[in-house]
Amino acid sequence: MTTNDSSPKKPTPDELLARLQKEEKASKRGRLKLFLGFAAGVGKSYEMLTEAYRRKNDRKQDVVVGFIETHGRRGTVEQVKDLEVIPRKVIEYRDVNLEEMDLDAILERKPKWVVVDELAHTNVPGSKNEKRYQDVLEILNAGINVLSAMNVQHLESLNDAVQQITGVKVRETVPDWVLGEANEVVTIDISPRALINRLQRGDIYATEKVPTALSNFFTEGNLSALREIALREVAGAVDRSVQGYREEHGVEQVWHTTEKVLVCISPDKLSDKLLRRGWRISQRLRADLIGVYVATDKITREQQQILDEDFALAARLNIKIEQLNGKKIAETLADYALKNQVTQIVIGHSKRNRFHEALGGSIVNNLLALVKDIDVLVVAT
Repeated sequence: MTTNDSSPKKPTPDELLARLQKEEKASKRGRLKLFLGFAAGVGKSYEMLTEAYRRKNDRKQDVVVGFIETHGRRGTVEQVKDLEVIPRKVIEYRDVNLEEMDLDAILERKPKWVVVDELAHTNVPGSKNEKRYQDVLEILNAGINVLSAMNVQHLESLNDAVQQITGVKVRETVPDWVLGEANEVVTIDISPRALINRLQRGDIYATEKVPTALSNFFTEGNLSALREIALREVAGAVDRSVQGYREEHGVEQVWHTTEKVLVCISPDKLSDKLLRRGWRISQRLRADLIGVYVATDKITREQQQILDEDFALAARLNIKIEQLNGKKIAETLADYALKNQVTQIVIGHSKRNRFHEALGGSIVNNLLALVKDIDVLVVAT
């Protein structure tokens, strides 16, 4: 594999201005560090308070606790003792006094860092905001850094999947875009068996609640599935962060941080062999797989029938299809592959005759010249 020695494109004046405005806004906004787990008891609050304690005592930073839910866990309770705690606000609702985080007191106190637990929490009616994540956004916009925590099952898009796995409908959710607001996401990981041992020791819930938890939510199968979901979410967040950095800094060279396979679909001949080859490669590498068709002009009924058969096979193999528009097939494929961090391209031999290749060049040869950092597999068809 050769290295693409082309220099990054220089940003336009508009792009430079947009970048400066973004950096200025980010410099005034607080940072959000989110501790993400897959179930109660994995240690999110413990790690969050450990971070707060370290910042206060080792780095001599101004740290307060805006809200923490200890659930009576001894280790968590002990960590709070050395930290300044903002008193909770009492709100009367239906003749009952309920405690909530005092957002106004935090904004007035204006510490460098504040601990805000239970990000997905729904506030008591009558509070300034409906959800706690909205409180956190206000705190960040005030220039205060936040340490927060939540479990992955509280992400809105995962609500149905979590219910299907566990049989439990999660009532309190957070929009997925909130995860993207975090400057840093730390996954708190533990094996399902170790978590069950914690539960059985009484480290998570009171002893009388343990049998019910073990027979319902805290089964090893449920925990393994939720753990996988959490790890995938964090991997996705890292991937988006890398892609954002590349776009912001004009990095065109492909970084092989993860495998991604692209299969080129043609309307001139069945691409079934290519789709199956790409699927086998992706399964072997545990890679993402996508099929791409470049539409250049109107196609015949026969060509549409070929595409329909290819798309049907892709659906059976659970391969996502992207349809792109472009006059030059090789350039359009290369542009998509470079922007989407593709690491391998599967393509069939060109069906063009010598006359067409003399005019426009071979699609395969043109593609090879454009994607020097990407492996290209030309399959005999």
